[in-house]
Amino acid sequence: MRDARLETIDGKPVLRLERRFAHPVSKVWRAVSEPAELAHWFPAEVELENGRMRFAFPDPAMDAGEGRVLELDPPRVFAFEWNEDVLRFELLPEPGGCLLVLTQVIGAGPLGAGRNAVGWRTCLEALDARLGDRPFTAPADLLGPIERHVREFGLDRGEVADGRIRFSRDLVWRPLAEVWAVLTGGATPAVSDTAPESAGCSRVRPGPVVVVEEPTLLEFDSSSGRVRWELSSDPVGGTVVTLTHVVGDGEVSVPAALAAWHVRLDLLFAALLGEERPWPGEGENGLAADYAVIHN
Repeated sequence: MRDARLETIDGKPVLRLERRFAHPVSKVWRAVSEPAELAHWFPAEVELENGRMRFAFPDPAMDAGEGRVLELDPPRVFAFEWNEDVLRFELLPEPGGCLLVLTQVIGAGPLGAGRNAVGWRTCLEALDARLGDRPFTAPADLLGPIERHVREFGLDRGEVADGRIRFSRDLVWRPLAEVWAVLTGGATPAVSDTAPESAGCSRVRPGPVVVVEEPTLLEFDSSSGRVRWELSSDPVGGTVVTLTHVVGDGEVSVPAALAAWHVRLDLLFAALLGEERPWPGEGENGLAADYAVIHN
């Protein structure tokens, strides 16, 4: 069974996680509702006064924002706004303990749900350790778990409309300059220069640069149509890469291009999280077959 699910409710993405604890509802309730206890496992420090909430991260330069209590039904439900999101903790008694159901309405959209799922899973592990009076060390590997959830949620898939391929992928909060350096191979091209090979893929050889705005935009022509990379960053939503490719009547089919760009974006994400990987030929072929079922 999946340990996290991404649903759409009333048009909004909702992340849902469940965790069983071998502790009574009363004990877990204190841990999820009292600021002094939240400090041991919640991702931000919490101040709560008269229904208003303030959040703070360890780095004072990062503004964690504010919120307000939306629902308080001790010892069952605690729900509140946190910036654009809504978090809800519900406790259900069970023999030998209780079940915690955590939901997050993601105000910034679904792209960051993979990293959010990994983050909340780590938080709930820390909560379990706190309840059991055990030490806790956060796992070092983020890449593998995030990739798994991104695949499960379908957030890695490209779309096609009127011959235009489009991918949007979350890059956590990697600085734009860092993403740009990986995308361009460390050398920003000028207009009319040939775009760097690192901005292409196995099916698309970059041609002349049409537009370049470091570190947010790179657009170039190729033998199979125009390609555009756009990077954006937001303190809440994180860093996002959007790739579009207008596929012409050239040397590549839409399913093949989708598969190749899918792999390129996977490799970009892995590189940004510290893992350089070779191009997976068989993996690309499998993706092309999957996309062909949908787009042929």
